[in-house]
Amino acid sequence: MIDVVATVTVREDALEEYLEKFKANLPNVLAEKGCIHYYPTVDCDTGWKRQAKDPRAVTVIERWESMEALQAHARAPHMAALREATKGLVTAVQLKVLRQA
Repeated sequence: MIDVVATVTVREDALEEYLEKFKANLPNVLAEKGCIHYYPTVDCDTGWKRQAKDPRAVTVIERWESMEALQAHARAPHMAALREATKGLVTAVQLKVLRQA
């Protein structure tokens, strides 16, 4: 099992537009071989001082059956199309790829 936590930072005015394009691509990703789950999240208010809320961040939570499945996902044509469609909206991407210890 491979888990991914991807943080996508978008322009200040682009969160809703980015999420719309991302969600339109979800059926393609969920149909990929080896995809266990894949969904976008945004920060929520907790009242805790420890959580810094970033209104420009989309955190994508992913689980894949294998590294090979994740690598195939990264090369998928629909992911290239999403990157192209959102390139003017995204200012940064950080990936954390994890395996169970």
